[in-house]
Amino acid sequence: MKRLLPLLMMLIFSVTACKEKTSKEVYSDQNESFESFKDEFLLELWKQNPSWASWAGLHEYDSILNTFSLENRQKLLTSNKEIASKLQTFELTKLDDGNKIDYHLIDNFIESEVWYLNEFKSYEWNASNYNIADRVWTIMNGNYADLDTRLDILSTLLVKVPSFYQSGIDNLKNPTMEHLELGLIQNKGALEVLDDGLLDSISNSSLSDKRKDLLKLRVNESKDAITNYISTLEKLKLEFDSSSASSPRIGKALFTKKYELEVNSNYTAEEIYNKALKEKEALHQQMIVISDTLWNNYLVDIEKPTDKIAMVKMLIDKIAEKHVSRENFFEEINRQIPILSAFVKDHDLLTQDPSKPLVVRETPPYMRGGGAGASVSSPGPYEKGKNTYYNVTPLDDYSDEEAESYLREYNHYILQILNIHEAIPGHYTQLVYGNESPSIIKSILQNGAMIEGWANYAEIMMLEEGYNNSPEMWLMRNKWHLRGVTNTILDYSYHVLNLEKEEAMKLMIKDAFQEKTEAENKWRRVTLSSVQLSSYFTGFSQIYELRDEIKGIKGDSFNLKEFHEQFLSYGNAPVKHIRELMLK
Repeated sequence: MKRLLPLLMMLIFSVTACKEKTSKEVYSDQNESFESFKDEFLLELWKQNPSWASWAGLHEYDSILNTFSLENRQKLLTSNKEIASKLQTFELTKLDDGNKIDYHLIDNFIESEVWYLNEFKSYEWNASNYNIADRVWTIMNGNYADLDTRLDILSTLLVKVPSFYQSGIDNLKNPTMEHLELGLIQNKGALEVLDDGLLDSISNSSLSDKRKDLLKLRVNESKDAITNYISTLEKLKLEFDSSSASSPRIGKALFTKKYELEVNSNYTAEEIYNKALKEKEALHQQMIVISDTLWNNYLVDIEKPTDKIAMVKMLIDKIAEKHVSRENFFEEINRQIPILSAFVKDHDLLTQDPSKPLVVRETPPYMRGGGAGASVSSPGPYEKGKNTYYNVTPLDDYSDEEAESYLREYNHYILQILNIHEAIPGHYTQLVYGNESPSIIKSILQNGAMIEGWANYAEIMMLEEGYNNSPEMWLMRNKWHLRGVTNTILDYSYHVLNLEKEEAMKLMIKDAFQEKTEAENKWRRVTLSSVQLSSYFTGFSQIYELRDEIKGIKGDSFNLKEFHEQFLSYGNAPVKHIRELMLK
């Protein structure tokens, strides 16, 4: 028995080792297979979404223009069904941490695509879905190939433009008046993309006369298709008056599901709405305390009103008188960017990459009309060295009164917060990090709440670290944060609770201290979008809560820069998945 015992132990050890090896091999095989699956998924994604491929920096798809025809929608559903079946063959527990997030992202994406096609059906009511301007602009302003090559690519793309717009005309069965108007504005901008500048580029190219003539013909046919589409939208505006057009309010069921898929948070839509209501009251109390302290610095000769909200409003209005001139608005934004960059560097808040340029530009005409005065257009992960554009809509179309209202909204203090949000260390900085993610899936399947949440988090973080740390700045930061909180209340109230414009304007102007022009723009925006306005406060809440949670765990060893860089290293993934990995 003594002689047998060592042999028995060796046998047990051998069997156990074999089991461990088999388990590791299965684990390895799952991850290797999943990497191959992700490559297949991306190839199918680019074929179905060539404009997305162009943004990502894969220009072999630039000449493809898929229509929104019934046949193509069916193909897309079939494709997503096949991808979903392949995805289900993987065991989530056998994937490494990075692949687990990618699994969740792909799974959520497929579910979203099917839901948007079968349930949301924006192709039936959103006239602004049909616009080829960005595709043309990407080709003509790309430096991935010489001009002649890009003009040939454009020529192939333009062949499909008439059928693309015809599919829009065929699909718009239940148009909303608001999206008809947006489709009109943006497609008039699309005509400008095909204007004399493009014709000059064709004439100055080295293409043969035959190819030049063919391309010019296709440009004119495309312009005719756009002009016909514009005429159709104008006719639909007459046919569908405000009472017969579809409502842009999507209702509770669609809003709840869209929030679940798009925001992809641990909160539900109703939970974040209720949280926003509480946050609004807390911000009011903070602003009352600051305003009470600052009152005599600005309004010493005026008696404080007993209505505390009115007191805050009066003080904000007085401080807002300090703003840049209409003529210098664009220039001032440009001036502030290097100042913000220097602060981040000097305070060691995170590592910046000076090789990734940020260019402030006027918002292209085909991107205007949606209600946002500033935005960021970042390069895709396959062209991450290219420019990031900070789009600033000029005030040319505003009357003097409207421009003054807008400039008071973006006063001396809030303009700085806007630049933190949109540029450094907000969207621009975060999206540079997002493109550096080792997983291309995390860079492409972006989570809007994480992206917007980071930009909002950056605002308060900069002030906490001492940037322009004055009571006035904190008052205006709270006003700005109140805007994001109010966005959530407005979004849910409009689409679910049937909020009317009069009450919405009161919410924004009286309760959130916004200027009338800003409130009018936001009202337009909430009628044109759904759920996106809820992403700011949702993402901010999740990130700030995560930072506090990790601070509590690490105590004195907590390092802010380490937190920022670890958080951003996971790409554009939903915060709930980043949280799991950071806490692990």
